[in-house]
Amino acid sequence: MSASLQPDHPSQPVLSELVTEQDNPASRDIDRKSALEIVEIINAEDARVAEAVKQELPQIARAIEVIAARLRRGGRLIYMGAGTSGRLGALDASECPPTFNVPPEMVVGWVAGGPAALSQASEDVEDSAEAGRDDAQRLQVSSADVLVAITASGRTPYALGAARYAREQGAFTIGLACNRRTPLEALVELMIAPVVGPEVITGSTRLKAGTAQKMVLNMLSTGSMILLGKTYGNLMVDVQATNYKLQQRALRIVQLVTGLERSAAEALLAQANGEAKTAIVCARSGLDPESARRRLAEHDFILRATLDSLS
Repeated sequence: MSASLQPDHPSQPVLSELVTEQDNPASRDIDRKSALEIVEIINAEDARVAEAVKQELPQIARAIEVIAARLRRGGRLIYMGAGTSGRLGALDASECPPTFNVPPEMVVGWVAGGPAALSQASEDVEDSAEAGRDDAQRLQVSSADVLVAITASGRTPYALGAARYAREQGAFTIGLACNRRTPLEALVELMIAPVVGPEVITGSTRLKAGTAQKMVLNMLSTGSMILLGKTYGNLMVDVQATNYKLQQRALRIVQLVTGLERSAAEALLAQANGEAKTAIVCARSGLDPESARRRLAEHDFILRATLDSLS
């Protein structure tokens, strides 16, 4: 997410005036430091990130409420950004299906330049608002959706183009940047702006800004999924047990909720085709797996509501 080499657009703030582009006195002589001193400086700067995110919690909470409401009605959560910002959105989206057993089209992450840009830099595309608009149109962003435009600077043309198109279509638009009073803030309906200050390497917003964005994205997806009933307490009861680690996690979850011994929980999970929620309802109710699934469906597959109905 390096600084653009293009001249500043007259309608945008001068790049050098952004907080994320300022010189950081704490790291001014970092090239003269030992390896230990370098990581101490980085670590001290990283410690500022959580506090910056904390200042934005009310806005993040509001975003989660809107996202959950839209998802509940069949809409999508769509992340769009360029460079590191876009890659972080794509990462967060890719983790939702295995963690919360949601279809991959429910949470979408799109990086400028397409899938190839996930592993190979394609930073030039970030300068095109038309590319952002075209990609948002290609994703068929609609009034049912929430679009989160991610850009550390808050002025990346690609993100602005995507956000502008989404708002024209009636989607709820959220901005995520690490500067205030940006063009993105003026465009979206809800702005989340954790200001982390100058980077250790001037302008390298894959560092503190990227960390802040990752923290916020974690909250947006996790918080909305919790509101949708995708957890039971802090247990990921909708986990897709697609490998050994996740199978063992599902087994542990069933044991924790039901109190069953390992062998009994394994047998129940096998009967339930690896579905932790189904196995738990079977254990609590004595129902067979198919009947347990029907009972879950009656309560929108929310485990707590289903178990409450059994008591």
